[in-house]
Amino acid sequence: MENKSVRLLSLDFFRGATVAAMILVNNPGDWGNIYSPLAHASWNGCTPTDLIFPFFLFIVGVSITYAMGTKKADPAMHNQILLKALKRALILFGLGLFLSLYPKVFIAPIEALQGVRIPGVLQRIGLVFFFSAVIFLKSSEKNIFRIFIGLLAFYWVMMTFIPVPNVGYANLEKETNLGAWIDRSILTEAHLWKSAKTWDPEGLFSTIPAIASGLFGVLVGIYLRRKDVEPATKIAWLFSAGIAAVFAGLLWDLNFPINKSLWTSSFVLYTGGLATMILAFSYWIIDVQRYTRFTTPFVVYGVNAITVFFLSGLLPRTMNMFKVNMADGTELGVQLWLYQSFYKPNFSPVNASLVWALTQIIFWLCILWIMYKKKIFIKV
Repeated sequence: MENKSVRLLSLDFFRGATVAAMILVNNPGDWGNIYSPLAHASWNGCTPTDLIFPFFLFIVGVSITYAMGTKKADPAMHNQILLKALKRALILFGLGLFLSLYPKVFIAPIEALQGVRIPGVLQRIGLVFFFSAVIFLKSSEKNIFRIFIGLLAFYWVMMTFIPVPNVGYANLEKETNLGAWIDRSILTEAHLWKSAKTWDPEGLFSTIPAIASGLFGVLVGIYLRRKDVEPATKIAWLFSAGIAAVFAGLLWDLNFPINKSLWTSSFVLYTGGLATMILAFSYWIIDVQRYTRFTTPFVVYGVNAITVFFLSGLLPRTMNMFKVNMADGTELGVQLWLYQSFYKPNFSPVNASLVWALTQIIFWLCILWIMYKKKIFIKV
Protein backbone atom coordinates (compact mmCIF):
# COMPACT_ATOMS: atom_id res chain seq x y z
CA MET A 1 0.00 0.00 0.00
CA GLU A 2 1.30 3.48 -0.91
CA ASN A 3 2.21 5.92 1.83
CA LYS A 4 -0.30 8.78 1.58
CA SER A 5 1.85 11.21 3.53
CA VAL A 6 2.51 14.47 1.73
CA ARG A 7 6.20 14.15 2.57
CA LEU A 8 8.00 11.37 0.74
CA LEU A 9 10.44 9.53 2.96
CA SER A 10 12.23 8.33 -0.16
CA LEU A 11 12.79 11.94 -1.20
CA ASP A 12 14.38 12.77 2.17
CA PHE A 13 16.47 9.60 1.83
CA PHE A 14 17.64 10.55 -1.67
CA ARG A 15 18.37 14.13 -0.59
CA GLY A 16 20.31 12.96 2.45
CA ALA A 17 22.38 10.47 0.47
CA THR A 18 23.18 13.20 -2.06
CA VAL A 19 24.28 15.72 0.58
CA ALA A 20 26.40 13.10 2.37
CA ALA A 21 28.06 12.39 -0.99
CA MET A 22 28.66 16.14 -1.42
CA ILE A 23 30.48 16.24 1.90
CA LEU A 24 32.51 13.16 0.95
CA VAL A 25 33.79 14.62 -2.32
CA ASN A 26 34.21 18.19 -1.03
CA ASN A 27 36.32 17.30 2.01
CA PRO A 28 39.26 15.05 1.12
CA GLY A 29 42.27 15.22 3.37
CA ASP A 30 44.49 15.95 0.39
CA TRP A 31 43.18 17.11 -2.99
CA GLY A 32 46.27 15.67 -4.61
CA ASN A 33 45.39 12.15 -3.43
CA ILE A 34 41.83 11.07 -4.17
CA TYR A 35 40.28 8.03 -5.84
CA SER A 36 39.24 8.79 -9.41
CA PRO A 37 35.47 8.21 -8.85
CA LEU A 38 35.63 10.95 -6.18
CA ALA A 39 37.01 13.48 -8.67
CA HIS A 40 35.18 15.42 -11.36
CA ALA A 41 35.78 14.58 -14.99
CA SER A 42 38.61 16.73 -16.33
CA TRP A 43 36.21 18.09 -18.98
CA ASN A 44 33.89 15.92 -21.10
CA GLY A 45 32.46 12.78 -19.50
CA CYS A 46 30.78 12.02 -16.20
CA THR A 47 32.12 10.48 -13.00
CA PRO A 48 30.01 9.51 -9.95
CA THR A 49 31.05 12.84 -8.42
CA ASP A 50 29.60 14.72 -11.40
CA LEU A 51 26.18 13.23 -10.61
CA ILE A 52 25.86 14.78 -7.16
CA PHE A 53 25.01 18.40 -7.97
CA PRO A 54 22.48 17.66 -10.75
CA PHE A 55 20.85 15.09 -8.48
CA PHE A 56 20.42 17.77 -5.83
CA LEU A 57 18.85 20.21 -8.31
CA PHE A 58 16.54 17.44 -9.51
CA ILE A 59 15.52 16.86 -5.86
CA VAL A 60 14.89 20.61 -5.48
CA GLY A 61 12.44 20.36 -8.37
CA VAL A 62 10.62 17.35 -6.93
CA SER A 63 10.43 19.07 -3.53
CA ILE A 64 8.81 22.15 -5.07
CA THR A 65 5.83 20.10 -6.22
CA TYR A 66 5.29 18.70 -2.73
CA ALA A 67 5.77 22.04 -0.98
CA MET A 68 3.64 24.10 -3.38
CA GLY A 69 1.41 21.57 -5.13
CA THR A 70 -1.73 22.03 -3.05
CA LYS A 71 -1.45 25.84 -3.26
CA LYS A 72 -0.97 26.02 -7.02
CA ALA A 73 -4.71 25.76 -7.63
CA ASP A 74 -5.33 29.02 -5.73
CA PRO A 75 -3.90 31.93 -7.79
CA ALA A 76 -4.60 34.31 -4.89
CA MET A 77 -1.77 32.64 -2.97
CA HIS A 78 0.79 32.76 -5.78
CA ASN A 79 2.29 36.16 -4.97
CA GLN A 80 2.74 35.22 -1.32
CA ILE A 81 4.38 31.91 -2.28
CA LEU A 82 6.67 33.56 -4.81
CA LEU A 83 7.74 36.22 -2.32
CA LYS A 84 8.72 33.44 0.08
CA ALA A 85 10.52 31.65 -2.75
CA LEU A 86 12.40 34.84 -3.65
CA LYS A 87 13.37 35.36 -0.02
CA ARG A 88 14.67 31.80 0.21
CA ALA A 89 16.59 32.16 -3.05
CA LEU A 90 18.22 35.39 -1.82
CA ILE A 91 19.18 33.73 1.47
CA LEU A 92 20.78 30.83 -0.40
CA PHE A 93 22.60 33.23 -2.70
CA GLY A 94 23.78 35.24 0.32
CA LEU A 95 25.01 32.14 2.14
CA GLY A 96 26.98 31.16 -0.95
CA LEU A 97 28.58 34.59 -1.15
CA PHE A 98 29.43 34.43 2.54
CA LEU A 99 31.23 31.11 2.01
CA SER A 100 33.19 32.72 -0.82
CA LEU A 101 34.15 35.65 1.41
CA TYR A 102 34.85 33.79 4.65
CA PRO A 103 37.17 34.23 6.50
CA LYS A 104 39.01 36.78 4.36
CA VAL A 105 36.20 39.31 4.72
CA PHE A 106 37.07 39.63 8.44
CA ILE A 107 40.80 40.00 7.74
CA ALA A 108 40.96 42.14 4.59
CA PRO A 109 37.35 43.14 3.76
CA ILE A 110 38.08 45.44 0.81
CA GLU A 111 40.36 42.91 -0.87
CA ALA A 112 37.85 40.13 -0.19
CA LEU A 113 34.98 42.05 -1.80
CA GLN A 114 37.10 43.00 -4.80
CA GLY A 115 37.89 39.36 -5.52
CA VAL A 116 34.81 37.52 -4.27
CA ARG A 117 33.58 34.69 -6.47
CA ILE A 118 29.96 35.55 -7.29
CA PRO A 119 28.79 32.21 -8.77
CA GLY A 120 28.77 29.09 -6.60
CA VAL A 121 26.88 25.98 -5.58
CA LEU A 122 24.46 27.63 -3.14
CA GLN A 123 23.98 30.55 -5.51
CA ARG A 124 22.98 28.18 -8.29
CA ILE A 125 20.64 26.25 -5.99
CA GLY A 126 18.92 29.53 -5.09
CA LEU A 127 18.46 30.56 -8.73
CA VAL A 128 17.25 27.14 -9.84
CA PHE A 129 14.83 26.95 -6.91
CA PHE A 130 13.30 30.36 -7.63
CA PHE A 131 12.88 30.00 -11.39
CA SER A 132 11.62 26.42 -11.09
CA ALA A 133 9.07 27.58 -8.49
CA VAL A 134 7.85 30.39 -10.75
CA ILE A 135 7.50 28.07 -13.73
CA PHE A 136 5.75 25.40 -11.64
CA LEU A 137 3.19 27.83 -10.21
CA LYS A 138 2.47 29.72 -13.41
CA SER A 139 2.54 26.95 -16.01
CA SER A 140 0.57 23.84 -16.85
CA GLU A 141 2.31 20.48 -16.92
CA LYS A 142 2.47 20.57 -20.72
CA ASN A 143 3.96 24.04 -20.72
CA ILE A 144 6.52 23.05 -18.08
CA PHE A 145 7.62 20.25 -20.40
CA ARG A 146 7.78 22.68 -23.34
CA ILE A 147 9.88 25.12 -21.32
CA PHE A 148 12.15 22.25 -20.25
CA ILE A 149 12.74 21.21 -23.87
CA GLY A 150 13.03 24.85 -24.95
CA LEU A 151 15.79 25.59 -22.43
CA LEU A 152 17.80 22.56 -23.53
CA ALA A 153 17.38 23.41 -27.23
CA PHE A 154 18.18 27.11 -26.71
CA TYR A 155 21.36 26.32 -24.80
CA TRP A 156 22.45 23.78 -27.43
CA VAL A 157 21.91 26.27 -30.28
CA MET A 158 23.69 29.09 -28.46
CA MET A 159 26.68 26.99 -27.45
CA THR A 160 27.19 25.13 -30.72
CA PHE A 161 26.10 27.60 -33.45
CA ILE A 162 26.73 31.15 -32.19
CA PRO A 163 30.25 32.46 -32.90
CA VAL A 164 32.06 33.59 -29.76
CA PRO A 165 33.19 37.25 -29.86
CA ASN A 166 36.98 37.64 -30.19
CA VAL A 167 37.19 33.94 -31.12
CA GLY A 168 35.13 33.91 -34.27
CA TYR A 169 33.55 30.48 -34.07
CA ALA A 170 31.38 28.39 -31.76
CA ASN A 171 33.27 25.95 -29.56
CA LEU A 172 33.05 24.00 -26.29
CA GLU A 173 36.56 24.58 -24.95
CA LYS A 174 37.16 25.74 -21.38
CA GLU A 175 38.17 29.36 -21.93
CA THR A 176 36.73 30.14 -25.35
CA ASN A 177 33.13 28.86 -25.24
CA LEU A 178 30.22 31.31 -25.29
CA GLY A 179 29.30 30.74 -21.64
CA ALA A 180 32.82 31.58 -20.48
CA TRP A 181 32.79 34.76 -22.59
CA ILE A 182 29.42 35.84 -21.15
CA ASP A 183 30.58 35.18 -17.58
CA ARG A 184 33.79 37.15 -18.10
CA SER A 185 31.91 39.99 -19.75
CA ILE A 186 29.30 40.34 -17.01
CA LEU A 187 31.12 39.25 -13.85
CA THR A 188 34.76 39.91 -14.90
CA GLU A 189 37.59 37.49 -14.17
CA ALA A 190 38.01 38.84 -10.63
CA HIS A 191 34.67 37.34 -9.62
CA LEU A 192 34.91 33.92 -11.25
CA TRP A 193 36.21 30.57 -9.98
CA LYS A 194 39.70 31.20 -8.60
CA SER A 195 41.07 27.90 -9.91
CA ALA A 196 40.34 28.96 -13.49
CA LYS A 197 39.71 32.75 -13.46
CA THR A 198 38.62 32.72 -17.10
CA TRP A 199 35.53 30.52 -16.66
CA ASP A 200 33.29 29.20 -13.89
CA PRO A 201 31.58 25.79 -13.53
CA GLU A 202 28.60 27.51 -11.87
CA GLY A 203 28.55 30.47 -14.24
CA LEU A 204 25.57 32.58 -15.27
CA PHE A 205 24.94 31.18 -18.73
CA SER A 206 25.16 27.52 -17.71
CA THR A 207 22.52 28.21 -15.05
CA ILE A 208 19.96 28.12 -17.91
CA PRO A 209 20.27 24.33 -18.42
CA ALA A 210 20.66 23.92 -14.64
CA ILE A 211 17.12 25.31 -14.35
CA ALA A 212 16.12 22.54 -16.75
CA SER A 213 17.57 20.03 -14.24
CA GLY A 214 15.22 21.54 -11.65
CA LEU A 215 12.28 21.32 -14.07
CA PHE A 216 13.11 17.65 -14.73
CA GLY A 217 12.50 17.10 -11.02
CA VAL A 218 9.33 19.21 -11.13
CA LEU A 219 7.89 17.01 -13.89
CA VAL A 220 8.75 13.84 -11.97
CA GLY A 221 7.26 15.31 -8.79
CA ILE A 222 4.00 16.22 -10.56
CA TYR A 223 3.65 12.64 -11.75
CA LEU A 224 4.54 11.14 -8.37
CA ARG A 225 1.82 13.24 -6.68
CA ARG A 226 -0.94 11.93 -8.95
CA LYS A 227 -3.63 10.17 -6.96
CA ASP A 228 -5.23 8.42 -9.95
CA VAL A 229 -2.18 6.24 -10.73
CA GLU A 230 -1.24 3.10 -8.84
CA PRO A 231 2.27 2.97 -7.33
CA ALA A 232 3.37 0.06 -9.53
CA THR A 233 2.33 2.00 -12.63
CA LYS A 234 4.21 5.06 -11.42
CA ILE A 235 7.34 3.00 -10.93
CA ALA A 236 7.09 1.47 -14.39
CA TRP A 237 6.58 4.81 -16.13
CA LEU A 238 9.30 6.55 -14.14
CA PHE A 239 11.81 3.82 -14.93
CA SER A 240 10.82 4.01 -18.60
CA ALA A 241 11.18 7.80 -18.64
CA GLY A 242 14.53 7.56 -16.85
CA ILE A 243 15.91 5.02 -19.31
CA ALA A 244 14.66 7.11 -22.26
CA ALA A 245 16.31 10.25 -20.85
CA VAL A 246 19.63 8.47 -20.29
CA PHE A 247 19.52 7.06 -23.82
CA ALA A 248 18.66 10.51 -25.25
CA GLY A 249 21.51 12.06 -23.28
CA LEU A 250 23.97 9.49 -24.60
CA LEU A 251 22.80 10.10 -28.16
CA TRP A 252 23.07 13.88 -27.77
CA ASP A 253 26.54 13.35 -26.30
CA LEU A 254 27.72 12.55 -29.83
CA ASN A 255 27.03 16.16 -30.84
CA PHE A 256 26.89 18.06 -27.52
CA PRO A 257 29.18 16.17 -25.10
CA ILE A 258 28.08 15.31 -21.57
CA ASN A 259 29.94 17.91 -19.53
CA LYS A 260 29.24 18.98 -15.96
CA SER A 261 31.25 22.23 -16.10
CA LEU A 262 29.29 23.39 -19.16
CA TRP A 263 26.10 21.74 -17.83
CA THR A 264 25.31 20.65 -21.38
CA SER A 265 21.82 19.63 -22.45
CA SER A 266 22.99 16.03 -22.82
CA PHE A 267 24.27 16.20 -19.22
CA VAL A 268 20.82 17.36 -18.04
CA LEU A 269 19.08 14.42 -19.74
CA TYR A 270 21.65 11.83 -18.68
CA THR A 271 21.79 12.85 -15.01
CA GLY A 272 18.04 13.53 -14.81
CA GLY A 273 17.31 10.07 -16.18
CA LEU A 274 19.57 8.43 -13.62
CA ALA A 275 18.04 10.51 -10.81
CA THR A 276 14.54 9.51 -11.92
CA MET A 277 15.41 5.81 -11.77
CA ILE A 278 17.07 6.14 -8.36
CA LEU A 279 14.09 8.03 -6.93
CA ALA A 280 11.65 5.55 -8.45
CA PHE A 281 13.50 2.62 -6.91
CA SER A 282 13.75 4.40 -3.54
CA TYR A 283 10.04 5.25 -3.68
CA TRP A 284 9.11 1.63 -4.33
CA ILE A 285 11.31 0.24 -1.55
CA ILE A 286 10.71 2.92 1.09
CA ASP A 287 7.28 4.50 0.56
CA VAL A 288 5.44 1.58 -1.02
CA GLN A 289 7.04 -1.55 0.43
CA ARG A 290 7.83 0.26 3.72
CA TYR A 291 11.40 -1.03 4.10
CA THR A 292 12.59 1.92 6.15
CA ARG A 293 14.98 0.64 8.83
CA PHE A 294 18.09 1.58 6.83
CA THR A 295 16.90 5.08 5.96
CA THR A 296 17.36 7.02 9.21
CA PRO A 297 21.02 8.11 8.79
CA PHE A 298 20.21 9.44 5.33
CA VAL A 299 16.95 11.10 6.40
CA VAL A 300 18.90 12.77 9.22
CA TYR A 301 21.07 14.36 6.53
CA GLY A 302 18.13 15.04 4.23
CA VAL A 303 15.96 17.11 6.58
CA ASN A 304 18.81 19.56 7.30
CA ALA A 305 20.53 19.36 3.93
CA ILE A 306 21.39 23.01 3.29
CA THR A 307 22.38 23.53 6.91
CA VAL A 308 24.97 20.75 6.91
CA PHE A 309 26.28 21.71 3.47
CA PHE A 310 26.84 25.29 4.62
CA LEU A 311 28.37 24.37 7.99
CA SER A 312 30.62 21.71 6.47
CA GLY A 313 32.04 24.40 4.19
CA LEU A 314 32.45 26.83 7.09
CA LEU A 315 34.17 24.46 9.53
CA PRO A 316 37.49 23.79 7.71
CA ARG A 317 37.97 27.50 7.04
CA THR A 318 37.36 28.23 10.71
CA MET A 319 39.66 25.46 11.94
CA ASN A 320 42.52 26.66 9.78
CA MET A 321 42.25 30.15 11.24
CA PHE A 322 43.75 28.70 14.41
CA LYS A 323 47.40 27.74 14.20
CA VAL A 324 49.53 25.04 15.82
CA ASN A 325 53.24 25.75 16.30
CA MET A 326 55.35 22.92 14.95
CA ALA A 327 58.76 21.77 16.22
CA ASP A 328 60.47 23.14 13.10
CA GLY A 329 59.08 26.61 13.78
CA THR A 330 56.35 26.50 11.14
CA GLU A 331 52.64 26.95 11.78
CA LEU A 332 49.85 24.70 10.58
CA GLY A 333 46.12 25.30 10.61
CA VAL A 334 44.30 23.02 13.06
CA GLN A 335 42.64 20.96 10.31
CA LEU A 336 45.89 20.43 8.43
CA TRP A 337 47.65 19.57 11.70
CA LEU A 338 45.01 16.97 12.59
CA TYR A 339 45.28 15.41 9.15
CA GLN A 340 49.05 15.29 9.09
CA SER A 341 49.32 14.06 12.69
CA PHE A 342 46.65 11.36 12.87
CA TYR A 343 45.70 10.33 9.32
CA LYS A 344 48.66 10.73 7.00
CA PRO A 345 51.07 8.57 9.08
CA ASN A 346 48.60 5.69 9.42
CA PHE A 347 47.30 5.18 5.88
CA SER A 348 48.48 5.31 2.32
CA PRO A 349 48.14 8.83 0.85
CA VAL A 350 44.91 8.13 -1.01
CA ASN A 351 43.35 6.18 1.86
CA ALA A 352 44.32 8.84 4.41
CA SER A 353 42.52 11.38 2.25
CA LEU A 354 39.45 9.14 2.02
CA VAL A 355 39.35 8.32 5.74
CA TRP A 356 39.48 12.02 6.55
CA ALA A 357 36.46 12.62 4.30
CA LEU A 358 34.60 9.71 5.91
CA THR A 359 35.39 11.18 9.32
CA GLN A 360 33.64 14.38 8.23
CA ILE A 361 30.53 12.41 7.28
CA ILE A 362 30.45 10.63 10.65
CA PHE A 363 31.11 13.86 12.56
CA TRP A 364 28.24 15.67 10.88
CA LEU A 365 25.98 12.64 11.23
CA CYS A 366 26.43 12.84 15.01
CA ILE A 367 25.55 16.55 15.03
CA LEU A 368 22.56 16.05 12.73
CA TRP A 369 21.31 13.05 14.70
CA ILE A 370 21.12 15.19 17.84
CA MET A 371 19.25 17.87 15.89
CA TYR A 372 16.90 15.25 14.45
CA LYS A 373 16.11 13.77 17.87
CA LYS A 374 15.42 17.25 19.22
CA LYS A 375 13.30 18.03 16.14
CA ILE A 376 15.54 20.91 15.11
CA PHE A 377 14.99 21.44 11.40
CA ILE A 378 16.53 24.63 10.03
CA LYS A 379 14.60 25.85 7.01
CA VAL A 380 16.53 28.18 4.78
